[in-house]
Amino acid sequence: MARRGRIPLSERVYRSLQRDLAEGVLIPTERLGEERLAEIYGVSRTPVREALARLQSDGLIERHPDGLYPYRPRLDELADLYELRILLESHGIHRQRTGDGAATAPLTRVHDAATVGGELEIWLHLRSCPPHPGAELIAADERFHSRLLAASGNAALTDALETVYARVRPVRALDMPTPDRIATMTTDHIAIAEQLLAGDLDKAMNTLVTHITTSRDHVLGRAGHALRLTKLARALRD
Repeated sequence: MARRGRIPLSERVYRSLQRDLAEGVLIPTERLGEERLAEIYGVSRTPVREALARLQSDGLIERHPDGLYPYRPRLDELADLYELRILLESHGIHRQRTGDGAATAPLTRVHDAATVGGELEIWLHLRSCPPHPGAELIAADERFHSRLLAASGNAALTDALETVYARVRPVRALDMPTPDRIATMTTDHIAIAEQLLAGDLDKAMNTLVTHITTSRDHVLGRAGHALRLTKLARALRD
């Protein structure tokens, strides 16, 4: 019997693979062979096989004719995912204005101030101690947006946003923002939180949409570059 609190081996491999996919440690153009991964993580092929099955179900890896590879969405799919993200997060603000989402309903709720205020404090701190590019920054950014959407009171919206993040995250991991871009992200997050707490929903909406659109443009540009490299690598391999 496994000890209480002990993480199963397949779960540990799953988390390690998930992390390495997000951080770009595993090269997108290299096949995810069970034998090679078992050697990398120091385990047998069975937990690797189980972890790969879960990751494929999550949509983080995909099967090609010659095997499994890290998932990389098409450019048109990325654009669609960012459009969905804008719709979801904008609706989180919109429903504060209408109460229950209906245009004629009176305002009956506001964003949960404790949640928004907590994120504001985090990003005020990060303004003084900026995070390094990589998985930590991506996680902090996703947490900010997910918690703000959750603060609008609709858990289904937050679940949908998490699905979008899972699909976009592998490409975001390829995009290493400069210190200037990290500073802009931080400034935007602080502004959005302050505007929500002040009840200025129009400003919050405008800041949010501009912020996500800028992120989309950077990610699409980086994805286009990665796609060209992938096609070149496959052409050379074939």
